[in-house]
Amino acid sequence: MLKYLKKLLGLVDPFLEEVDPMKKYLIVGLGNIGADYAETRHNIGFKILDALANQKGLAFETEKLGDIAIYKLKGRSILCLKPSTYMNLCGKAVRYWLDKEKIPLENLLVITDDINLPFGTLRLKTKGSDGGHNGLKDIQQVLQTTNYNRFRFGVGADFGKGRQVEYVLGQWNDEENSKMPERLEKSIALMESFVLSGVSRTMNQFNGV
Repeated sequence: MLKYLKKLLGLVDPFLEEVDPMKKYLIVGLGNIGADYAETRHNIGFKILDALANQKGLAFETEKLGDIAIYKLKGRSILCLKPSTYMNLCGKAVRYWLDKEKIPLENLLVITDDINLPFGTLRLKTKGSDGGHNGLKDIQQVLQTTNYNRFRFGVGADFGKGRQVEYVLGQWNDEENSKMPERLEKSIALMESFVLSGVSRTMNQFNGV
């Protein structure tokens, strides 16, 4: 009765209450906060989640350690997180929201840029090394495992020796921007397939497209 009265009075968010943990998902887009980073290659995680929010009519709200947007998809609860800790310390935000919402590790998906893939190539993996990516490195250290799902979005490697940092913190070129809308649509489809169909079927359908 008390829970019902709280719902009636708007004191409890019915969306987050009494959800089966196995039906809750945490999708984390990696990036750096601030306007200077908004359109950089390193911020593709933020960009994909912003595209998702725009498609679904969601609004991100500032919460502890990041901006959060939540929506339901066929009985699943999806929590989207853009950490506010900067890339190098994002593991803290991932750990906090996994624990707070009691989300199983297998229902975590981390979106990151990958210079080892051509621009726009999508690749879903269930484990692996950090590949020199500082965000993945911190998540690995905090979670104490490399066995977590990551969605790698290819940004290419069109840079000279010693110019990697400048490249990933650089902005998209005109050709990339022209192809971006279709790539963002495909990225949203991949994420929703991960939630609805599972990681194996999603890998078979989307990897390399």
